[in-house]
Formats: sequence, C-alpha cells, structure tokens
Amino acid sequence: MAYTYDNENIFAKILRGEIPNDTVLETEHSLAFNDIRPQAPLHVLVIPKGKYVNYDDFASNASDAEILDYTRAISKVCAMKGVAADGFRMISNAGRDGVQEVPHLHVHILGGRDLGRMLNPA
Repeated sequence: MAYTYDNENIFAKILRGEIPNDTVLETEHSLAFNDIRPQAPLHVLVIPKGKYVNYDDFASNASDAEILDYTRAISKVCAMKGVAADGFRMISNAGRDGVQEVPHLHVHILGGRDLGRMLNPA
C-alpha cells in the first residue's frame, strides 16, 4: 500500500517549530511532549521526526537507527515519568477504523492511575 504524508499536519508543524510544545524528551529521531488534552495524569505523545503516517509505514520504511531511537525514546519517557513500575497504556491509532486523527505516527503513553479495560466486548 502506498502511503501519503500530509506536510501540514499538526505534528509536522510542531517538528518545524511552527507550533510550540511542552517537550518531555528530544532525541536525534524522536520527540516526546505532553498532550494538550490529557486523558490521564500522565499523557505523553511520542513521534518520530521522519515523515511516517502510522506504525505500519514506520516499521516498513524507517531506518534501523530511527526504529531503535523511537523504541528507546518510548522506554525513556516511561522511566522518566515513573510509570514503568505501576503500568501504563501505549496506544497508536492507525487509519479510519483505528480512528487516527493526525496522519503522522504517534504513540500515546498514558498512566498515573488505573486505566480500566481498553475495550469492552461488543
């Protein structure tokens, strides 16, 4: 499947410095920042700096260095924010059925309280 990337999405604008963010961690290939509408006491978004639409696109097309950096950035954020011990939820929505709102790969790290079940049976 061919992916198209929208250079005007909000995360692309954040990466270009056009929109400010509350940075938690920045690495060579990744940026983590606090969500402006947190859904839990801890709600951090982690994005790659490359132009990837979703995780499938990233896993298929990113360099080994980008994949390693992004994975380690997620781990560092969890350690920095102290949620690794008590637990956290990591969410990445993809496509229409996954209700992806921004066409740039991003992972939500949520924690700081019991988050309940992720999905209820239909």
